[in-house]
Amino acid sequence: MIRIVELNTINDDELFKRNPDDSGVGDIVRDIIKEVRADGDEALKRFSARFDGAAPDCLEVSDQEIQAAFQAADPHMIEVLKKAAANISAFHRHQVRNSFVINEQEGVILGQKVMPLARVGLYIPGGTACYPSSVLMNAIPAKIAGVGEIFMTTPAKNGQLNPLILVAAKIAGVDRIFKTGGAQAIAALAYGTETIPPVDKIVGPGNAFVAEAKRQVFGQVAIDMIAGPSEILILADGTCNPAFVAADMLSQAEHDRLASAVLVTDSAELAKSVQAELEKQLSVLPREDIARTSIENNGMIVLTADLNAAIDISNKIAPEHLEICVDNPFDYLSKIKNAGSIFLGKYCPEALGDYFAGPNHTLPTSGTARFSSPLSVDDFVKKSSFTYYTKDALEKVYKDIAAFAEEEGLSAHARSATVRFKGE
Repeated sequence: MIRIVELNTINDDELFKRNPDDSGVGDIVRDIIKEVRADGDEALKRFSARFDGAAPDCLEVSDQEIQAAFQAADPHMIEVLKKAAANISAFHRHQVRNSFVINEQEGVILGQKVMPLARVGLYIPGGTACYPSSVLMNAIPAKIAGVGEIFMTTPAKNGQLNPLILVAAKIAGVDRIFKTGGAQAIAALAYGTETIPPVDKIVGPGNAFVAEAKRQVFGQVAIDMIAGPSEILILADGTCNPAFVAADMLSQAEHDRLASAVLVTDSAELAKSVQAELEKQLSVLPREDIARTSIENNGMIVLTADLNAAIDISNKIAPEHLEICVDNPFDYLSKIKNAGSIFLGKYCPEALGDYFAGPNHTLPTSGTARFSSPLSVDDFVKKSSFTYYTKDALEKVYKDIAAFAEEEGLSAHARSATVRFKGE
């Protein structure tokens, strides 16, 4: 059963247990990466046989397999994916940045070029659950950014891929799909194999081995973030329906045993009702074992004096998902400083953001919302600045440049400016 605690009896670190024991993962991942770099496709097939139950004859998904996926998939779900894709596209188009040029001084032109990445790799999990939603959330912003080639890797369990994963990839504009998962897929995307070309950036969620692999290949390639276990923090008052709150907490708890679900409320009555409702809903949940472990080990209901105190706690925690379940949520929005994605009102479950509304569901975890943001079009572009000065424009400032350089003890820097006017 979930704990109910008074705010003054706990510290901030207890609210989300964010440091799971990953001892040994680093060494295992390092060996996997080394093997993939040495043996390429053959290593990927060996790992597929070991971890996924079968080694694929061909690592790349064929057009025929994609066509078969469309035939096998539920037609209604195909339409749902298309609706979700339209919403995600509409939201992310507003994030597109344009290049700019500044020409405010005579003889001086400054500017910035915004350019899409040439090739990105999406990692899509295929473990305890499969996530076509993650395909849409990762591929669509890349497509809108204008990325040249979008690759996707996902494990084929016992040689089989979920049809909706392939359908979602086609809808979102993925160019090539490869049957490999885990740390070995990250290694293949980073360094390349005979079949999989290396990419410039890797995005997408995964387990502890995937996260560690992304950490180890960073620098060879860019990555989106190091994602930790899923988190939800719900701010609610006594007017909330406890069934709504419990359901929203379980929506994250069922992800994995390390997920965290926390309710912060000023109502002792709501706290007790949610505690009872969680037990009721857990008993009929298909993934009860996973969700119960999460709720009992990492879940918590915290009682505060008022919602302002609850918001203070939320800002310190910087949760991945934040729900403000009150009648007038916009009264509190300006007070939220740190959160990955914010869900406002009593009829805005976090699942709406996972699948359909449009904002991205790839979010900063483990308190990193203090300094980072959801996945966006910005993650799939790079920027170059450019500068142009005429001789007359440089002549006006070259002595200042030289003085600055000499102050820093960099005489060659200074000379590169003054040499252009030597003897004048």
